[in-house]
Amino acid sequence: MSALNVLGTALQACSFDPLTGFYRDGCCNTDAHDHGTHVVCAKVTADFLAYSKQRGNDLSTPRPEYRFSGLRSGDRWCLCVNRWLEALQAGVAPPVHLEATHAKALEHVSLEQLRAHAL
Repeated sequence: MSALNVLGTALQACSFDPLTGFYRDGCCNTDAHDHGTHVVCAKVTADFLAYSKQRGNDLSTPRPEYRFSGLRSGDRWCLCVNRWLEALQAGVAPPVHLEATHAKALEHVSLEQLRAHAL
């Protein structure tokens, strides 16, 4: 069975450039091995990247040893749902691509919260 998005339809790809997802398959797929629950497909913003760095998760600095070129404002990325929720509470939540956000996100945030930040 295919993964579902928060709208109840087939999960769409989030990004292939940069290549995202816990499994680096371009989608916000998840399972029991994904302890961070990387299920929110977001279009990152400069404010969010600065916030994430301040919270200890630097997503903008390249890490060649992990084949990670660093994110720039406008890139799509599968975010940990709890980090997105923290950013929401801090007023810096990036916009969300609903069709590419895994249904598992609804265990942590409401569809209304996601819709309010939909692309």
